[in-house]
Amino acid sequence: MSDPLRAKALQYLARREYSRAELAQKLAQFTEDAGALEALLADFTTQNLLSDRRYAASRVGARAQRYGRLRLKQELEAAGVAADIIAAVLPAPETEAAQCRTVWTRKFGVLPASVKERAKQLNFLRYRGFSAEAIRRVLHSGNEGDDA
Repeated sequence: MSDPLRAKALQYLARREYSRAELAQKLAQFTEDAGALEALLADFTTQNLLSDRRYAASRVGARAQRYGRLRLKQELEAAGVAADIIAAVLPAPETEAAQCRTVWTRKFGVLPASVKERAKQLNFLRYRGFSAEAIRRVLHSGNEGDDA
């Protein structure tokens, strides 16, 4: 393992958590020796300096207040996190409607008066990664709660 590569990896990890795949991609530009890079990543994983589970939990914790399960899952998959880890760290599906309502209330707060406004609200919530069922509940009942 080269010391400059190790130092660069520690610099990255000092700023924030990275998934193994993200860190490998960032460090690949600093070395041509794939074996040394893989050995460094394995060493960091063994020392618990690098953890996909910790990265995923951190990412979900930081973004779950604004985004739905679908978006969070997609972001973690793009970062190279394994499906079993993703399933373990995502918020419970039962809480998604309440979170969707919170995001909707913060952005809009009133039920759409026209088809165009409904489409705007629907697209906003879909982009945020909320399920169709959660969006339907919110746009059906607004601020009234989950009695829909």
